[in-house]
Amino acid sequence: MAVALHTARMTLREVESSDLDSLLALDADPEVKRYIDGGLPVDRGEVVEMLEFWLAVPERTPGYGFLAAIDADSDRFVGWFHLRPRLKDPVDEPELGYRLHRDTWGRGLATEGSIALIDHAFEHLGARRVWAETMTVNTASRRVMEKAGMRLVRTFHADWPVRIDGDELGDVEYEITRDAWAATRHPSVG
Repeated sequence: MAVALHTARMTLREVESSDLDSLLALDADPEVKRYIDGGLPVDRGEVVEMLEFWLAVPERTPGYGFLAAIDADSDRFVGWFHLRPRLKDPVDEPELGYRLHRDTWGRGLATEGSIALIDHAFEHLGARRVWAETMTVNTASRRVMEKAGMRLVRTFHADWPVRIDGDELGDVEYEITRDAWAATRHPSVG
């Protein structure tokens, strides 16, 4: 995703190696990672490896990647989004993901960024489906997916390496297809 995307309140630009300290600070908040790994302490080496993987995504799948979310008014790093096909998945079925600083929660930024990336996937990348997943108990993330036009398609139980309160209820997958997006975003397209 060589070009930055602009929303009403954010610029979404490719993650850079200089974002390491910002990523470390984000992941250091146990509440931010509560539904990822139960809020375990962050290890700098793991974040370095993660960032190296993220930086390689656009080379593997041009047009896709991990994006730093920058507040348009303050120029502050507020989190990140990703739009990327998993290694085993078709390129035209990217996964949407996001992680934002706790002090930005409840302001609609996750929904705003998600809608921008969904629109980008269908308008410019030829996606036929965008999907996302979270824990069943992560109601805030589920609301973001629903507000972005995604619908629940399944509940499943994965074997995650870390036990988290509520994981016995499983995980959920949401999606929006090209046809569903065209009907809601662009009624004349289809």
